[in-house]
Amino acid sequence: MAYGFLRKVFEIFETYKTPIDMITTSEVAVSITIDDSQYINQIAKDLQELGSVEIEVDQTIICVVGDFRTARTGSAPEIFEALNTIPLKMISYGGSPHSLSLLIDKSNKIDALKLLSKHLFNQKNDK
Repeated sequence: MAYGFLRKVFEIFETYKTPIDMITTSEVAVSITIDDSQYINQIAKDLQELGSVEIEVDQTIICVVGDFRTARTGSAPEIFEALNTIPLKMISYGGSPHSLSLLIDKSNKIDALKLLSKHLFNQKNDK
């Protein structure tokens, strides 16, 4: 069933003219974020024909912009160390060598942004 699976998933979102903001995939799962939930019930019903569906609401995407070229080391550990107390729901990298997107609960947004700011920008001033 793997062949053509993602095409079928994308066609469902296309049917309801619902853009996908962020996507991660693995061998057994697809995680997708959308901004417009107008047709979420219909989308979920159609997706259930392909497999199990779980919906989480009140999530937010934080995009860290920087130099994340694959030849450069050290960026991701700094980001994940800064957010080690924030549960990460999704991580997306690869659409651009200049951004890393993270999905978290909306309730953690302010804390996450403060932690990133402190860890990535203020640590040089603290030394």
